[in-house]
Amino acid sequence: MVLHCAASGKIGEDSAQIRHLVRAAERAGVQHLVNISVVGADRIPVLSGVDRAMFAYFAAQLAVERAVAESALPWTNLRATQFYDGFILLMVQGMAKLPVIPVPAGFRFQPVDTTEVADRLVELTQGPAAGLVPDIAGPKTYDAIELLRGYLKAVRKRRVMVQVPIPGGAARAIRAGANLAPDRAVGRRTWEEFLAERVKV
Repeated sequence: MVLHCAASGKIGEDSAQIRHLVRAAERAGVQHLVNISVVGADRIPVLSGVDRAMFAYFAAQLAVERAVAESALPWTNLRATQFYDGFILLMVQGMAKLPVIPVPAGFRFQPVDTTEVADRLVELTQGPAAGLVPDIAGPKTYDAIELLRGYLKAVRKRRVMVQVPIPGGAARAIRAGANLAPDRAVGRRTWEEFLAERVKV
């Protein structure tokens, strides 16, 4: 069994990486390849220069999914929403360094705790290949500005926030909720609980 969790967010790099892994796994007779991907990989178009600059991760993950599905290996693919201590925390920490924060207008996220995703991956690796399995998402959906307000409150900072429209098809898809999985809100830990435990002033 092989569990694939590596990602750079660069389409060419991730595609080459997974092709090498698939070939090696096929030669070794691997009987199950489990891949972690992202909710929205198949629903967020990454076509233009603006899209590729900001949302290449979705296209990279879709390319990985396709390489796995087209291989001769038995496979399982799990899509998760954004992780608290990966994308979301890094995003708000970086933005909070600015005196005036430009917030993508209409962007919503349904972040999930990494330990809950890890537990699900363990279950999947111990079972048979299942193809594309139901998504895993956090318990609540937040506007981007809500995530920032929560972080700023936790670190006792104040910032001016200005909502900014983001152009392109990918941004339009995200505003429409393509990165969300409201029917798969199976996570338990909230953003507020994560901040209370992880962020110290």
